[in-house]
Amino acid sequence: MGKFVDQLNLQESLGGGEVYTRFLAKAFADLGWSTRLFVNPRATFWPALLPQGAQIVKLGSMEQLDRAISEKCSILLTHSALDAQSAQRIARRVRLVGILHMPLYERFPEGLRHYHRLIPVSRHVADSARSRGLEQISPVELLGVADTHPRGKKAPIRKRSCYDWDRRKFRDRLMGWFASCWPYASEGAPYERSAGALTLGIVSRLTPIKQFPLMFSFLAPIIARHAPLRLEIFGSGGYASIRDLRRALQPCASQVRFWGHQSDVGAVYRQLDYVLSGLPEKEALGLNLIEAQACGTPVLAVAAPPFTESVVDGQSGFLFEDPRKDGGAAFDALLEKLGGAGHRPDPREAVANLHRFSEEAFRDRLERALQGL
Repeated sequence: MGKFVDQLNLQESLGGGEVYTRFLAKAFADLGWSTRLFVNPRATFWPALLPQGAQIVKLGSMEQLDRAISEKCSILLTHSALDAQSAQRIARRVRLVGILHMPLYERFPEGLRHYHRLIPVSRHVADSARSRGLEQISPVELLGVADTHPRGKKAPIRKRSCYDWDRRKFRDRLMGWFASCWPYASEGAPYERSAGALTLGIVSRLTPIKQFPLMFSFLAPIIARHAPLRLEIFGSGGYASIRDLRRALQPCASQVRFWGHQSDVGAVYRQLDYVLSGLPEKEALGLNLIEAQACGTPVLAVAAPPFTESVVDGQSGFLFEDPRKDGGAAFDALLEKLGGAGHRPDPREAVANLHRFSEEAFRDRLERALQGL
């Protein structure tokens, strides 16, 4: 008898969880599972994102989910927690499995109590779930895959809008309409590195969980003292997220450029000297740091979980003290070191670390995480 799994990801915008869904679908296929993905009808990026041949089912409501689950399906795997009532109902029909993409930091979806198994993406996430009394945690953390394939149609690096307009809000609908009327709204100047400058990059969705405004309230004045250092920001976010980030970066605004979302992240990483993380505790894994390392670009991250699970200090990048603890002193000293003639590590030489984020290793962890279901 064949093995069947249905996945559920109802996000409207493309982020790390959606990239995760892509390589999870491929791993299931490689393991011989038949799989379908239930998606939000307004999420138009899936056909270009998923592996060829992946089955996509548009789902208008949770009521439709009950009817859509196949009788052959043995597992329903969700990428965000169902509400308690839906989780309890569906768990009576199939084995209900959840990927824990985020630590349970200041949040606890009650539906998680009804899942048969919860699979964390990192030890940091697993620890947060156990601290909330959840016992059905897989002993295997999935980690992730260093997947740098283009997110959609491959395109050159050009300046694009850094805003994700929330169409549920009148303000965002109005501002999005004005932006679309601007003749250069779709794309602008091509990216060029600043000659002679140490180039740090952020390659990420600009969401609150990254805590970039808080981090740069400490780091922006330090960056300003290290000109000609440049900070290149690749990613998009909501209006408030971009507003708050721009305010925090004001002390070094002349050194910062925003480029918006780019489909070819591999090309972006290779243009940077180092990729910079956000603050750690709300992060689950840091896929962007893993991807950068696979491209040969070292990373800079706070010395705390989950970044300590994926970065080898001195080999695949450098870890520094949380600026909330030392006011940014360790980051300041690190920039001094990087701006000199110091060694720039090549993360590809940390072979054992990178192998942990290969498709082969991920497939093996997934198989072990599903045992017994």
